[in-house]
Amino acid sequence: MRQPFLVFAALTLLAGCAWVPIEPGATQVQVYPMGQTMASCKNLGELAVSVTAEVGPYQRNSVSVRDELETLARNEALTLHADSVQPLGEPADGRQRWLAFRCRGGSN
Repeated sequence: MRQPFLVFAALTLLAGCAWVPIEPGATQVQVYPMGQTMASCKNLGELAVSVTAEVGPYQRNSVSVRDELETLARNEALTLHADSVQPLGEPADGRQRWLAFRCRGGSN
């Protein structure tokens, strides 16, 4: 009887944990809110990121999922030499699309 409780407790704790580490340099990537005009920035393309939104039959904490998606977008922005990202829409099933921009320094 005690073992099912321990499994449930472990899944509950894991469902709220952030597992995506931020890469060196990604801390400098600016996150802009969805819908904000980015007229002074150069659009470098789209990013698609995803994380696990469910652990077995349990939904993970939506704040943790959002945080991990943002961290992944910031990490991926580095591959495009972008310094800014902006979500294209709300997360759905642990997936989200982002735009990557160069807004500071360099050639726009």
